[in-house]
Amino acid sequence: MLRQLHQKLCGRTVIFTRMYSSKETMEAKLDPLTRLCKIMMSCKKLGLDTVLDQSGIRISPEMVEDVLKRFENAGMVAYRFFEWAGKQHNYEHSTRTYHSMIGSLAKIRQYQMMWDLVNEMKTKGMLNIETFCIIMRKYARAQKVEETVYTFNIMNKFDVPPNLAAFNGLLSALCKSKNVGKAQEIFDGKKNEFTPDSKTYSILIEGWGRAPNLPKAREVYREMIEVGCNPDIVTYGIMVDILCKAGRVDEAVEIVKEMDFNGCKPTSFIYSVLVHTFGLENRIEDAIDTFLEMEKNGVEADVAVYNSLISAFCKVNKFQNTYRVLNDMQFKGVTPNARTCNILLSGLIARGETDDAFKVFRKMLKICDPDADTYTMMIKMFCERNEMNMARKVWKYMKLKQFVPSMHTFSALINGLCDNADVSGACVLMEEMIEKGMRPGRMTFEKLRKLLLKEEREDVLEFLQQKIDLMVREPLSD
Repeated sequence: MLRQLHQKLCGRTVIFTRMYSSKETMEAKLDPLTRLCKIMMSCKKLGLDTVLDQSGIRISPEMVEDVLKRFENAGMVAYRFFEWAGKQHNYEHSTRTYHSMIGSLAKIRQYQMMWDLVNEMKTKGMLNIETFCIIMRKYARAQKVEETVYTFNIMNKFDVPPNLAAFNGLLSALCKSKNVGKAQEIFDGKKNEFTPDSKTYSILIEGWGRAPNLPKAREVYREMIEVGCNPDIVTYGIMVDILCKAGRVDEAVEIVKEMDFNGCKPTSFIYSVLVHTFGLENRIEDAIDTFLEMEKNGVEADVAVYNSLISAFCKVNKFQNTYRVLNDMQFKGVTPNARTCNILLSGLIARGETDDAFKVFRKMLKICDPDADTYTMMIKMFCERNEMNMARKVWKYMKLKQFVPSMHTFSALINGLCDNADVSGACVLMEEMIEKGMRPGRMTFEKLRKLLLKEEREDVLEFLQQKIDLMVREPLSD
């Protein structure tokens, strides 16, 4: 039932295909990586092994790494491919392919399967510090603090003794997930076991800055200096960043002067933070002066600094200036990235200039590859304009580019279809989302559930609910 609707949806023409030449299409047919991605995009995961076997494609670790990276948002589909690849003649998974797969499984909270891979790596003698750092990061991001610490504590059981890099990995995972208090507690208890370096202190300073707790960040900064651990360029950058986020940009400027005094030259990152903060505070002249000072000091502007300047102009609705900045980027040979595009799109959409936003989107397609945020913004924009045909065209173009949508991208179109009473189309996408191993957001599923009940389609609701229930839960394995 849903498959027929899916075929009907996919039968429409994508307007963006005219941007590609027949030569590019022919190359795509010959490229094994493109063929692999096309198979994975179009095939149900249960029949994936058979189609891959029939393709006759010979794989390499580099090719597998690339595929897993592209399908990191579709964990279960990626896992089926990973399993298939491991059975191929004259092929062995590399440490990097294992790490990619572990990250993808953790992202969709398939922790039992993740630990199965860790045990598999152990039998092959492939485990290293980074394996456990990846797991700690993923657990911490899911707010599983106990499991994060547990992962660090069991490293010896896997014959990988924790060192300073692992200790820093643990603290970083906790700090980035806003559990800096736990990180500080562990640091205070183990700093005699693992001698902290500048990276250790920088992690904690950044963590307290995110909290935000500026007095505590300053306290750690002072302790760092008192124990004879000199701040490096990363530490200075973090201090500038947290001061700016705390609304103390003038104090951050003093830190930059201190850097100069100590013979530490500010980086483009530090200048980008200052420019961005001046923009947030509507101090556009200070933002421009900082940018010019950077160039005067011989620091080349990178895309991050230009993005900060573009963001500053967008904030004060000076869009003509943003286009001048883009021209300057082209003149200096700095290529815009997806973030550049997203800043412009966000600013234009916020002003209601959606036609201009679409023009920018189409121009940027020729310069850089959109990311999940780009596609999500465009789809959401067209849905809010009740232009569902255009929203679907953006979706189809995304699929043509073999970009795997994120959960947020799926949700944007599903919500739009629900708002336009296209229940069948929403169900097709919901099924595809679940097939790729993504749990639908609670609000999105609830919106679709209400529509299905309203139309007395309890059978479809039960079908989707069973699909979700079949997804593996999230056990923690030793």
